Amino acid sequence: MHITFVKKILENGELCHKCREVSKRLQAEGLVDKIDHIAIADMRDADSEGVRLAQQHGIERAPFFLVEDVAGDVAVFDVYFKFQKFMASQGLAKPLRSSL
Repeated sequence: MHITFVKKILENGELCHKCREVSKRLQAEGLVDKIDHIAIADMRDADSEGVRLAQQHGIERAPFFLVEDVAGDVAVFDVYFKFQKFMASQGLAKPLRSSL
């Protein structure tokens, strides 16, 4: 499995708020070590790697994750909690506890 984390840099050069938040969650939940590649969607550069990946996979918001399996199939997660749930289902993360 190969995991790409795509972060967005805004027109002002700063990392988007949600990307910073998700990066902190990855660190806190011990998932940052599972990320194989970080791509940047730079809103100042339409040809940046992250922008190209977003277009290729039909994604309109960042951050997002691309998870490629050994067969070459790619799963796209544009919601962190869905990515985290997938990782837990693979035995690569602890399941999140419900707040209920």
